[in-house]
Amino acid sequence: MSPVADGTLAGRVAMITGASSGIGRALTLMLLREGVHVVATGRNKERLSALREEANGLPGSLLTSVADVTDETQMQRVLDEAAQVYGAPDIVVANAGFGILKPMTEMRTEEFDSVIAANVRGVWLTLRHSLPAMIERGGGDMIIVSSLAGKNGFAGGTAYAASKFAVRGLAQSLMLEVRERNVRVASIFPGSTDTRFFDDTPMSPDREKILAAEDVAQAIVDILRSPRRALLSEIDIRPANPR
Repeated sequence: MSPVADGTLAGRVAMITGASSGIGRALTLMLLREGVHVVATGRNKERLSALREEANGLPGSLLTSVADVTDETQMQRVLDEAAQVYGAPDIVVANAGFGILKPMTEMRTEEFDSVIAANVRGVWLTLRHSLPAMIERGGGDMIIVSSLAGKNGFAGGTAYAASKFAVRGLAQSLMLEVRERNVRVASIFPGSTDTRFFDDTPMSPDREKILAAEDVAQAIVDILRSPRRALLSEIDIRPANPR
């Protein structure tokens, strides 16, 4: 099969995890407007239904699938469904994740395990199960939505920052494994972004001054549009003036 072309988005096939809200939702709609066929996954059936309604009439087509990224069987099912409808994705965006922000002495072991499962195991499963078909298809792009917490620890981040540091190592290693197969692996490290992440945390910033989900989604589209000879392996994006 032919490798993907420089700057071409229309007609490509993307799978996006965590697509029911926030960055994943914004990116789904942005790619649909570009004529991409999108497989959108998330755990919330109602939000995915609302996403389908908003996607009506856009140039690209949308397939939604309720799935938990920590469940290997469910992730394989999503990819099987995608293959039946569109073929194997040549864009995979591992976006699903969440955080529990507490001092270590206040965090329960099961809370720590849940963060690591979603943010590390979930990313690994997403990429591991989609990579072979992407290579067979001739190449593609794997984008990992991380966080500046993957480069900078902070008080209350012993689980969340640890998970994002781990994923940075995963991404750097995978990039070196597959770059010769025309597969680009890129990580984006957003700073504070106005998503549901801050709905239930006392650490919430001024949400009118931080990044919008669309800002991060646009940066991902820019990565996808870059020439195939260029590998933007790590991109930081942060609020210009959060105070």
